[in-house]
Amino acid sequence: MGTFPTMADSQVRKELLELEHAGWKSLCDGTGDEFYGAIMTPDALMVLANGMVMDRGAVTSALGQSPPWARYEIEDVRLIDIAPVTAALVYTGKGWRDGADEPFVGAMSSVYHRTGDGGKLALYQQSAVG
Repeated sequence: MGTFPTMADSQVRKELLELEHAGWKSLCDGTGDEFYGAIMTPDALMVLANGMVMDRGAVTSALGQSPPWARYEIEDVRLIDIAPVTAALVYTGKGWRDGADEPFVGAMSSVYHRTGDGGKLALYQQSAVG
């Protein structure tokens, strides 16, 4: 198992941002249940803007029934170094659904833990903005 280098390492930021983009792309193409089922740690949680706290099983079940996002944007990305094998990516995410006039805008945090299989999502949190 490798470690995440220090916060100043742009490679870690790039790696975690690629994982975030992969997650958003899966939400756009309707494969979010498969993606998050594979990337979340067994005890991972998602804390959503509506106050729901969901474990991996609930996330994959909900995403299997959710309509896809039409497009998304990730802005204002920050990397937080937590421990040698744990780091968080904090950003503003915007997601548009087909037919919606306004996007969902949220302050989002994803905490990743390095395993032998790469970065795994341990905790995701979103707060609605605006």
